[in-house]
Amino acid sequence: MTAAPLPEIIAVGETMVLVAPALAEPLAEARDFHLDAGGAESNVASHLAALGHAAAWAGRVGDDALGRRLVAQLAARGVDTRYVERDPGAPTGLYVKDPGNGVQYFRAGSAASRMSPGFFAALPLDGVRVVHLSGITAALSASCDAMLDAAVERVRSSGALLSFDVNHRAVLWPGDPSAALAAAATRLRALAAGSDVAFVGLDEAERLWGTATPAEVRVLLPEPERLVVKDGDVGATEFARDADGGDTVEHVAAHRVEVVEAVGAGDAFAAGYLGALLEGRDSVERLQAGHDRAVLVLAETSDFPRELSAP
Repeated sequence: MTAAPLPEIIAVGETMVLVAPALAEPLAEARDFHLDAGGAESNVASHLAALGHAAAWAGRVGDDALGRRLVAQLAARGVDTRYVERDPGAPTGLYVKDPGNGVQYFRAGSAASRMSPGFFAALPLDGVRVVHLSGITAALSASCDAMLDAAVERVRSSGALLSFDVNHRAVLWPGDPSAALAAAATRLRALAAGSDVAFVGLDEAERLWGTATPAEVRVLLPEPERLVVKDGDVGATEFARDADGGDTVEHVAAHRVEVVEAVGAGDAFAAGYLGALLEGRDSVERLQAGHDRAVLVLAETSDFPRELSAP
Protein backbone atom coordinates (compact mmCIF):
# COMPACT_ATOMS: atom_id res chain seq x y z
CA MET A 1 0.00 0.00 0.00
CA THR A 2 1.34 3.45 -0.91
CA ALA A 3 1.92 5.69 2.08
CA ALA A 4 -0.18 8.84 2.26
CA PRO A 5 1.74 11.95 1.18
CA LEU A 6 3.04 14.21 3.90
CA PRO A 7 0.89 17.28 4.54
CA GLU A 8 1.78 20.69 3.16
CA ILE A 9 0.22 22.36 6.19
CA ILE A 10 -0.03 21.20 9.81
CA ALA A 11 -2.36 22.93 12.26
CA VAL A 12 -1.35 22.21 15.84
CA GLY A 13 -3.51 22.77 18.90
CA GLU A 14 -6.67 21.90 20.77
CA THR A 15 -9.73 20.33 19.25
CA MET A 16 -12.92 19.55 21.14
CA VAL A 17 -16.29 18.01 20.51
CA LEU A 18 -18.78 20.75 19.65
CA VAL A 19 -22.38 20.36 20.79
CA ALA A 20 -24.60 22.75 18.84
CA PRO A 21 -28.36 23.09 18.35
CA ALA A 22 -29.43 21.78 14.98
CA LEU A 23 -31.36 25.02 14.44
CA ALA A 24 -30.30 28.57 15.26
CA GLU A 25 -32.24 28.76 18.49
CA PRO A 26 -31.27 29.39 22.13
CA LEU A 27 -29.60 26.51 23.90
CA ALA A 28 -32.22 26.46 26.66
CA GLU A 29 -35.01 25.93 24.10
CA ALA A 30 -33.32 23.66 21.55
CA ARG A 31 -34.54 20.07 21.20
CA ASP A 32 -32.16 18.59 18.63
CA PHE A 33 -28.36 18.80 18.66
CA HIS A 34 -25.37 17.89 16.51
CA LEU A 35 -22.01 16.63 17.79
CA ASP A 36 -19.24 17.92 15.54
CA ALA A 37 -15.47 18.24 15.67
CA GLY A 38 -14.61 21.85 16.46
CA GLY A 39 -11.72 24.03 17.53
CA ALA A 40 -9.60 26.70 15.89
CA GLU A 41 -6.73 24.61 14.54
CA SER A 42 -8.76 21.63 13.35
CA ASN A 43 -11.26 24.03 11.76
CA VAL A 44 -8.43 25.52 9.70
CA ALA A 45 -7.22 22.06 8.69
CA SER A 46 -10.77 21.00 7.78
CA HIS A 47 -11.35 23.98 5.50
CA LEU A 48 -7.97 23.57 3.82
CA ALA A 49 -8.67 19.89 3.19
CA ALA A 50 -12.03 20.83 1.67
CA LEU A 51 -10.18 23.25 -0.61
CA GLY A 52 -8.00 20.41 -1.88
CA HIS A 53 -4.87 20.93 0.21
CA ALA A 54 -3.01 18.21 2.08
CA ALA A 55 -3.76 19.38 5.62
CA ALA A 56 -3.10 17.70 8.95
CA TRP A 57 -4.28 18.42 12.45
CA ALA A 58 -1.94 17.48 15.29
CA GLY A 59 -3.16 17.45 18.87
CA ARG A 60 -4.22 15.26 21.77
CA VAL A 61 -7.59 13.74 22.63
CA GLY A 62 -8.75 11.40 25.34
CA ASP A 63 -8.77 7.69 24.66
CA ASP A 64 -12.54 7.81 24.92
CA ALA A 65 -15.63 7.66 22.75
CA LEU A 66 -15.72 11.43 22.19
CA GLY A 67 -12.08 11.44 21.14
CA ARG A 68 -12.61 8.59 18.72
CA ARG A 69 -15.67 10.30 17.29
CA LEU A 70 -13.83 13.59 16.90
CA VAL A 71 -10.86 12.03 15.08
CA ALA A 72 -13.16 10.02 12.81
CA GLN A 73 -15.10 13.14 11.87
CA LEU A 74 -11.93 15.03 11.00
CA ALA A 75 -10.67 12.11 8.93
CA ALA A 76 -14.01 12.01 7.10
CA ARG A 77 -13.44 15.66 6.13
CA GLY A 78 -10.15 14.68 4.54
CA VAL A 79 -7.93 15.89 7.38
CA ASP A 80 -4.73 13.91 8.00
CA THR A 81 -4.97 12.70 11.63
CA ARG A 82 -1.85 10.53 11.80
CA TYR A 83 -0.21 12.88 14.34
CA VAL A 84 -3.03 12.75 16.89
CA GLU A 85 -2.13 11.33 20.30
CA ARG A 86 -4.69 9.56 22.49
CA ASP A 87 -4.36 9.99 26.25
CA PRO A 88 -5.90 7.27 28.45
CA GLY A 89 -5.56 9.46 31.54
CA ALA A 90 -7.38 12.64 30.46
CA PRO A 91 -10.70 13.33 28.73
CA THR A 92 -11.52 14.90 25.40
CA GLY A 93 -12.67 18.51 25.82
CA LEU A 94 -16.16 19.63 24.90
CA TYR A 95 -17.91 22.93 24.24
CA VAL A 96 -21.53 23.89 23.73
CA LYS A 97 -22.84 26.65 21.48
CA ASP A 98 -25.70 28.89 22.52
CA PRO A 99 -26.45 30.61 19.19
CA GLY A 100 -26.25 34.36 19.57
CA ASN A 101 -25.04 34.05 23.16
CA GLY A 102 -21.56 32.59 22.87
CA VAL A 103 -20.29 29.23 24.07
CA GLN A 104 -19.76 27.20 27.25
CA TYR A 105 -16.52 25.25 27.66
CA PHE A 106 -15.86 21.95 29.43
CA ARG A 107 -12.12 21.56 28.85
CA ALA A 108 -10.38 21.73 32.26
CA GLY A 109 -7.81 18.94 32.60
CA SER A 110 -8.37 17.77 29.02
CA ALA A 111 -5.92 15.69 27.02
CA ALA A 112 -5.22 18.75 24.88
CA SER A 113 -4.01 20.68 27.92
CA ARG A 114 -1.22 18.09 28.28
CA MET A 115 0.50 19.06 25.04
CA SER A 116 4.14 20.02 25.60
CA PRO A 117 7.33 20.93 23.71
CA GLY A 118 7.99 17.21 23.29
CA PHE A 119 4.73 16.80 21.40
CA PHE A 120 5.74 19.38 18.82
CA ALA A 121 9.32 18.05 18.63
CA ALA A 122 7.94 14.70 17.42
CA LEU A 123 6.13 16.22 14.43
CA PRO A 124 7.89 15.78 11.08
CA LEU A 125 8.24 19.09 9.24
CA ASP A 126 10.00 17.86 6.08
CA GLY A 127 8.07 19.21 3.12
CA VAL A 128 5.63 21.14 5.31
CA ARG A 129 5.03 24.60 3.89
CA VAL A 130 2.93 26.13 6.68
CA VAL A 131 2.54 25.43 10.40
CA HIS A 132 -0.57 27.04 11.87
CA LEU A 133 -0.95 27.87 15.57
CA SER A 134 -3.32 29.97 17.65
CA GLY A 135 -3.29 31.98 20.84
CA ILE A 136 -5.85 29.67 22.41
CA THR A 137 -3.07 27.14 23.05
CA ALA A 138 -1.08 29.66 25.09
CA ALA A 139 -3.81 29.80 27.74
CA LEU A 140 -4.53 26.07 28.08
CA SER A 141 -1.63 25.21 30.41
CA ALA A 142 2.00 26.04 31.13
CA SER A 143 3.18 23.08 29.05
CA CYS A 144 1.02 24.16 26.10
CA ASP A 145 2.41 27.67 26.35
CA ALA A 146 5.96 26.31 26.40
CA MET A 147 5.15 24.23 23.31
CA LEU A 148 4.40 27.42 21.38
CA ASP A 149 7.86 28.82 22.14
CA ALA A 150 9.41 25.55 21.00
CA ALA A 151 7.29 25.63 17.86
CA VAL A 152 8.33 29.16 16.94
CA GLU A 153 12.02 28.26 17.28
CA ARG A 154 11.76 25.03 15.33
CA VAL A 155 9.62 26.38 12.51
CA ARG A 156 11.97 29.36 12.13
CA SER A 157 14.79 26.98 11.19
CA SER A 158 12.67 24.57 9.14
CA GLY A 159 11.91 26.60 6.03
CA ALA A 160 8.17 26.46 6.67
CA LEU A 161 6.03 29.55 7.20
CA LEU A 162 4.60 30.07 10.66
CA SER A 163 0.96 31.18 10.67
CA PHE A 164 -0.52 32.49 13.92
CA ASP A 165 -4.07 33.54 14.76
CA VAL A 166 -4.26 35.68 17.92
CA ASN A 167 -7.62 34.18 18.95
CA HIS A 168 -7.85 35.87 22.34
CA ARG A 169 -10.31 34.00 24.56
CA ALA A 170 -10.59 36.03 27.76
CA VAL A 171 -12.27 33.23 29.72
CA LEU A 172 -9.15 31.05 29.36
CA TRP A 173 -6.69 33.50 30.91
CA PRO A 174 -6.60 33.01 34.71
CA GLY A 175 -6.56 35.59 37.46
CA ASP A 176 -7.94 39.04 38.03
CA PRO A 177 -9.53 40.26 34.76
CA SER A 178 -7.27 43.29 34.36
CA ALA A 179 -4.12 41.32 35.15
CA ALA A 180 -5.24 38.47 32.87
CA LEU A 181 -5.85 40.92 30.04
CA ALA A 182 -2.41 42.47 30.50
CA ALA A 183 -0.77 39.03 30.50
CA ALA A 184 -2.66 38.01 27.36
CA ALA A 185 -1.76 41.28 25.63
CA THR A 186 1.96 40.79 26.25
CA ARG A 187 2.06 37.08 25.41
CA LEU A 188 -0.10 37.19 22.30
CA ARG A 189 1.78 40.17 20.86
CA ALA A 190 5.07 38.30 21.31
CA LEU A 191 3.72 35.18 19.59
CA ALA A 192 2.26 37.16 16.71
CA ALA A 193 5.56 39.02 16.32
CA GLY A 194 7.36 35.69 15.90
CA SER A 195 5.15 34.56 13.03
CA ASP A 196 5.41 35.00 9.27
CA VAL A 197 1.65 35.37 8.80
CA ALA A 198 -0.45 36.83 11.62
CA PHE A 199 -4.24 37.08 11.83
CA VAL A 200 -6.02 39.30 14.34
CA GLY A 201 -9.52 40.70 14.70
CA LEU A 202 -9.69 44.46 15.02
CA ASP A 203 -12.01 44.08 18.01
CA GLU A 204 -9.59 41.84 19.90
CA ALA A 205 -6.64 44.05 18.95
CA GLU A 206 -8.44 47.03 20.46
CA ARG A 207 -9.27 45.04 23.58
CA LEU A 208 -5.70 43.76 23.97
CA TRP A 209 -3.59 46.67 22.78
CA GLY A 210 -5.85 49.69 22.42
CA THR A 211 -5.34 49.86 18.64
CA ALA A 212 -8.36 51.35 16.88
CA THR A 213 -7.46 50.94 13.18
CA PRO A 214 -5.68 48.33 11.06
CA ALA A 215 -2.82 50.80 10.53
CA GLU A 216 -2.36 51.11 14.30
CA VAL A 217 -2.23 47.33 14.60
CA ARG A 218 0.54 47.27 11.99
CA VAL A 219 2.53 49.85 13.93
CA LEU A 220 2.25 47.61 16.99
CA LEU A 221 3.06 44.47 14.98
CA PRO A 222 5.65 45.37 12.32
CA GLU A 223 7.45 42.00 12.45
CA PRO A 224 5.25 39.54 10.44
CA GLU A 225 5.82 39.47 6.69
CA ARG A 226 2.05 39.45 6.33
CA LEU A 227 -0.42 40.84 8.84
CA VAL A 228 -4.16 40.37 8.26
CA VAL A 229 -6.53 42.51 10.33
CA LYS A 230 -10.15 41.35 10.22
CA ASP A 231 -12.90 43.84 10.94
CA GLY A 232 -16.08 41.75 11.20
CA ASP A 233 -18.67 42.55 8.56
CA VAL A 234 -16.62 45.53 7.30
CA GLY A 235 -13.79 43.60 5.66
CA ALA A 236 -10.16 42.61 6.05
CA THR A 237 -6.88 44.43 5.47
CA GLU A 238 -3.57 42.82 4.56
CA PHE A 239 -0.19 44.43 5.19
CA ALA A 240 2.47 42.61 3.14
CA ARG A 241 6.13 43.59 3.32
CA ASP A 242 7.52 44.60 -0.07
CA ALA A 243 11.04 44.39 -1.49
CA ASP A 244 11.92 47.84 -0.15
CA GLY A 245 10.98 46.96 3.43
CA GLY A 246 7.72 48.89 3.33
CA ASP A 247 4.18 47.56 3.11
CA THR A 248 1.75 46.88 0.32
CA VAL A 249 -1.71 47.43 1.82
CA GLU A 250 -4.91 45.90 0.45
CA HIS A 251 -8.44 45.95 1.83
CA VAL A 252 -11.30 43.75 0.65
CA ALA A 253 -14.84 44.29 1.92
CA ALA A 254 -16.70 41.42 3.58
CA HIS A 255 -19.68 39.76 1.94
CA ARG A 256 -23.12 40.84 3.07
CA VAL A 257 -24.75 37.83 4.67
CA GLU A 258 -27.33 37.03 7.33
CA VAL A 259 -25.32 35.76 10.27
CA VAL A 260 -26.62 32.69 12.07
CA GLU A 261 -23.55 32.19 14.30
CA ALA A 262 -20.17 33.95 14.04
CA VAL A 263 -18.04 31.51 16.05
CA GLY A 264 -15.67 29.67 13.69
CA ALA A 265 -15.79 32.20 10.87
CA GLY A 266 -12.33 33.51 11.69
CA ASP A 267 -10.86 30.02 11.32
CA ALA A 268 -12.60 29.63 7.97
CA PHE A 269 -11.21 32.99 6.85
CA ALA A 270 -7.67 31.98 7.85
CA ALA A 271 -7.98 28.73 5.92
CA GLY A 272 -9.25 30.44 2.78
CA TYR A 273 -6.45 32.98 2.96
CA LEU A 274 -3.75 30.36 3.60
CA GLY A 275 -5.05 28.17 0.79
CA ALA A 276 -4.76 31.07 -1.63
CA LEU A 277 -1.29 31.87 -0.30
CA LEU A 278 -0.18 28.29 -0.93
CA GLU A 279 -1.53 28.60 -4.47
CA GLY A 280 0.53 31.74 -5.12
CA ARG A 281 -2.44 34.06 -5.48
CA ASP A 282 -2.14 37.83 -4.93
CA SER A 283 -3.20 39.90 -1.92
CA VAL A 284 -6.70 40.75 -3.11
CA GLU A 285 -7.36 37.14 -4.08
CA ARG A 286 -6.10 35.93 -0.69
CA LEU A 287 -8.44 38.23 1.19
CA GLN A 288 -11.32 37.37 -1.12
CA ALA A 289 -10.71 33.67 -0.57
CA GLY A 290 -10.86 34.25 3.18
CA HIS A 291 -14.21 36.01 2.94
CA ASP A 292 -15.56 33.34 0.58
CA ARG A 293 -14.77 30.67 3.15
CA ALA A 294 -16.04 32.58 6.17
CA VAL A 295 -19.48 33.00 4.59
CA LEU A 296 -19.99 29.23 4.68
CA VAL A 297 -19.67 29.18 8.47
CA LEU A 298 -21.64 32.35 9.22
CA ALA A 299 -24.72 30.74 7.72
CA GLU A 300 -25.07 27.86 10.23
CA THR A 301 -24.45 26.75 13.81
CA SER A 302 -21.49 24.45 13.11
CA ASP A 303 -17.82 25.52 12.94
CA PHE A 304 -17.58 23.66 9.62
CA PRO A 305 -20.32 23.39 6.96
CA ARG A 306 -22.08 20.10 7.57
CA GLU A 307 -22.93 19.64 3.93
CA LEU A 308 -19.19 19.44 3.22
CA SER A 309 -18.65 16.67 5.77
CA ALA A 310 -18.79 13.06 4.70
CA PRO A 311 -21.72 11.15 6.19
